Amino acid sequence: MSILARFRLAYSDFTLDVDLDLPGSGVTAVFGRSGCGKTTLLRCIAGLERSDGRLDVNGELWQGGGTFVPTHRRPLGYVFQDARLFAHLSVRRNLDYGARRALRRAASADSRSLDSVVELLGLGPLLDRLPERLSGGEQQRVAIARALLTAPRLLLMDEPLASLDVTRKQEFLPWLERLRDELDIPVVYVSHAPDEVARLADHLVVMEGGRAVAQGPLAETLARIDLPIRLGEDAGAVFAATVAERDAEWHLARVEFEGGELWVRDSGVPVGRRVRVRILARDVSIANSRHDDVSIMNLLPATVIAHAGEDHPSAVLLQLRIGATTLLARLTRRSAQRLDLAPGREVWVQIKAVALIG
Repeated sequence: MSILARFRLAYSDFTLDVDLDLPGSGVTAVFGRSGCGKTTLLRCIAGLERSDGRLDVNGELWQGGGTFVPTHRRPLGYVFQDARLFAHLSVRRNLDYGARRALRRAASADSRSLDSVVELLGLGPLLDRLPERLSGGEQQRVAIARALLTAPRLLLMDEPLASLDVTRKQEFLPWLERLRDELDIPVVYVSHAPDEVARLADHLVVMEGGRAVAQGPLAETLARIDLPIRLGEDAGAVFAATVAERDAEWHLARVEFEGGELWVRDSGVPVGRRVRVRILARDVSIANSRHDDVSIMNLLPATVIAHAGEDHPSAVLLQLRIGATTLLARLTRRSAQRLDLAPGREVWVQIKAVALIG
């Protein structure tokens, strides 16, 4: 199962030209700077923009070969940057609107009930409130619930956290993680925030100037150093690990991954649970030999795979391999030359901080 999306749409000052082959399940993040074409791509998928091309969603042809299914007949849900709730209707009646739309479209038997969606997104206490009495995060949860109740076979989300402050965003992310883990429909998630992408996505599309300059599994694509879009301080690697041990005395946990193990702050995740680990390039330092007389606990042998220049001429980004896992490290060109960090060099990496992000 897959989503084939090929679009070409030209404006006077901008051209969207993409050819994507996306997974038919999980979360695909479309990432890039403002103006790169992320929202235009989403609008083409939704049928809100008429473009040349083809769209096939898990075997269903929505566009191409003389076919163009209009937006109102496409079995999709669309969540915008702002919740776009009906201000005069309670949460319950906003949700009823989504359920009625599913009935009008003769939804399939696996459509979700109101009760199941309310439970999934924790909306029970909010059902009788008007939108004006909801926080921004609560409004977005209602918007997502309304979209799910239309029984979509594809969910589109256009920067749903853009209007939230940092605190509300951190409160909202666990709800999106729950959706990712429990939904059985593909999600295309537009964002310009690296932390959201690292935490939520399974697959990544990187856009620049109306084109998809890279696409692939999240861990593999984030670890590339040849992309034209630099992540700056947010550059880093994401990979899967398993909680192997918890040290109650020191409030630490040990996680194992393909290539080694790491000690992290104990966040209460049970032993045996699979987790997502993120290590920023700025938190990785390099040595040519092992040093145990340092405060850094995580010392691992690695091999330099490649290097690339950074935005500032003083810096370089290294790609490193630890077993089957790829890491990134940022250091000065002077240090890289002094340590002779050419591809193939065996080194020790010192990891100063590790984040469990999901």
